[in-house]
This record gives sequence, C-alpha cells and structure tokens, in this order.
Amino acid sequence: MTSREGHLVELVDDDGRALGEATVAAAHQPPGRLHRAFSVLLVDPDGRILLQQRAAAKTRFPLRWANSCCGHPLPGQPLVEAANRRLAEELGVGPVDLTEVGVHVYRADDPATGRVEVEYDHVLRAEVPADLPTRPDPAEVATLRWVDPYQLEADLGVDPHAYAPWLGGVVHRLLRPARPAAGRSGGIPSGAPADEVPERSGGR
Repeated sequence: MTSREGHLVELVDDDGRALGEATVAAAHQPPGRLHRAFSVLLVDPDGRILLQQRAAAKTRFPLRWANSCCGHPLPGQPLVEAANRRLAEELGVGPVDLTEVGVHVYRADDPATGRVEVEYDHVLRAEVPADLPTRPDPAEVATLRWVDPYQLEADLGVDPHAYAPWLGGVVHRLLRPARPAAGRSGGIPSGAPADEVPERSGGR
C-alpha cells in the first residue's frame, strides 16, 4: 500500500453528514464506501480550465484527463485547507481563493484496477492568471493543458473513455453552479444558488 492509500477519508451519508472514517484503500475497494472528496477547477481570465492527465502510476483511472486537482480532506479537515494542500503537492500551485459551486455525488468502477469511486464530491473553483506557473509532480500528473469548458463538454460525449468518469459532473457544476449541499463546506463562499439537487451518476 502506498502512503496515500493509507491516509484516512471521511465517510458520509447521502446528505454529506459525517459518519466515520476509513483508509483511502478501504474506501475504494468494491463495493466502495461513500466518502467526502473535492475536485478543483482552475479558471483563467478567458474562462478556460486547466486539465491534468493523471499519471500512469495512479491506482484509479490512470492516464485519463481530469480536472485541475482532486483529493480527499482528512476527517474534520476544512476543504480549503485540503484543496490547497493538494494543489501544492500535485501542481506546485497555491494557495488560491476557492469557491464551492456545488456537489456532485457519483459512483464509478475502474475495470483496469478493480477500484471503485463512490464520492460526495465538493466542486471548487479558483480564478488564476493565464500564465500561472506550475510545477507538476510526475508521480501524480503526466501533463497539463488549458481547455474551453464548453468544448470539453462536447468532447466528453465523443470520447468519454479519454476522461476521468467524474469530469463531466465537475464541469457541469462549474457551468451551472448550485447551492452547496449539506455537510461541511469548510467556510468556502457559496456559489450561485440553483434549483438543481446534486445528481448521482456513474458517468461523471
């Protein structure tokens, strides 16, 4: 087990309320256990978002394109703190000002590794300059690229297997913000309210 697989995550119910804790490895073994996660989208002044291609060594969905940064807060850890920690570790970026734009709850099975994602995912965005300096960790990130989110939505429909299964839901939340759902937001400013409820989808 890698050191990150031994880290603790916060188990939650369908409304995002904390229930307990488990290791990363245990939470992602079939059939999976619902736990708190976050997905960060870095947005430049033209509205483009920074995507990362996940490194080949990743235990879940390696070499697929995903949002700027993902991770799990430790039990009780504020989301802002956890997200900025992972931005520094994965991309050499931060700290940045983060805003929660909604929650995406999903399940996704990785047939290549046998792991399962069942996540209560807080979607966070941050405005950054177009010339943002990055120092990606090659153990985490294969490469980076900036993309238009609307073009990305179209590409996800054409070639979904090139992307991490949660990316569609994350981009949906970016383009159509929803009121952050129940559970711990870590003091992050709320996104614009919307009538939608967080969807549960295996296609994210």
